[in-house]
Amino acid sequence: MTEKNAHAPAETLAAELEAAFRNRADLYRLMLDELTADLGAGRAEALMVRIIEKRGREVAAAAFAKFGPNDARAIGEAFLAVSPDGGRMYPTDVERGDHRIAFKVKRCPLKDAWTDAGVGEEKLATLCRIAGAFDRGLFEATGVRFDNVTWVPGHGSGCCHIALTDRDTGAATKT
Repeated sequence: MTEKNAHAPAETLAAELEAAFRNRADLYRLMLDELTADLGAGRAEALMVRIIEKRGREVAAAAFAKFGPNDARAIGEAFLAVSPDGGRMYPTDVERGDHRIAFKVKRCPLKDAWTDAGVGEEKLATLCRIAGAFDRGLFEATGVRFDNVTWVPGHGSGCCHIALTDRDTGAATKT
């Protein structure tokens, strides 16, 4: 097998993973449209946030069970260690401290899919808030202090900014 052929399966899997995340984005977008038509914008967003946050808590129960409320940096490192496609799917700038870790997500396949679908800025911000509910459920379930700033118009080309701080270290610092 040549060097080029040896990487083909990994490249194929990476493309398939990207497509799966974009499919998730499309499902969020379509569910929001349908729920908004039936329930109104506020109730639709609240329902999706509640469901997606609940899923984040379910994942946290398995992924972060060994961590406690003063393990913010370890939780953040564990999260980054399992980032899809070795971190290439969600590249981040990371700031580390003794009792804190913060990351700025530079690219998100969900946001990319919504932008490619022609979603306007207001709806894009709503979808980012909805998707950010997963992170809130995931990290708040651990007991650490969690701060998340999701994309809004004027936020730039990146995506969310997440900060985790040990519970006993005072207030989380916005990123």
